[in-house]
Amino acid sequence: MPFPIGPKMFRAASVAVLTIVLGGTSVSANELLSTRLGALLGLERDALAVVPSSRLSALTAPPAAAAREIVQAPTSFDYSESYLAALPSAAGGEDWQCLSEALYFEARGESVRGMFAVGEVILNRAASPAFPRSVCGVIHQGTGQRYACQFTYTCDGASDAIHERAAYAQVAKIAQLLLDGTAPRNLTDGATHYHTRAVSPSWARRFPQTAQIGSHLFYRQPVQTASN
Repeated sequence: MPFPIGPKMFRAASVAVLTIVLGGTSVSANELLSTRLGALLGLERDALAVVPSSRLSALTAPPAAAAREIVQAPTSFDYSESYLAALPSAAGGEDWQCLSEALYFEARGESVRGMFAVGEVILNRAASPAFPRSVCGVIHQGTGQRYACQFTYTCDGASDAIHERAAYAQVAKIAQLLLDGTAPRNLTDGATHYHTRAVSPSWARRFPQTAQIGSHLFYRQPVQTASN
């Protein structure tokens, strides 16, 4: 029958087992650990004593210089021609081609902000259930139907040939930045419509105006409710 060992007896036995005899002297494990730590810390102290104080200061100083070199993300998007010029040539799929073409014919004479703003309207429409769900669908909605086209260049009968290659290269970059989400869509406050200052369409009296950028005025389509 095994001999029962209680908690107190177990702790006493553990201390007895951890007792180590060194050179005929009984030393507990705690005392041995304290002795060894003291010896190690003494060696470290001796090693540091031979290091020049200037070197110690450099080792312990916070990396302030390195912190100043960290590149911070820009707080706002750079709507400038120099920024666009520094970007590589743009390329993309069908929606990119449609958006690039629309920006070329609808807004290439505008400022950089003005071109981005027109692009925002097209993407805002594509994101709205009230319009076709693709960029190309939005741009060519009503094309071929009299007085039904949404963007003038798609039904004005003029040639759609691209003659200004530099202007097209610029709007192509804008189209890519808008489609990949690099550029924020906050210039027009969610606008879905715009017109030039030279005209005054009837719907403009009913839609809330959200922005004025260059020669264009921007509007948001009113939310339809059951009472409308």
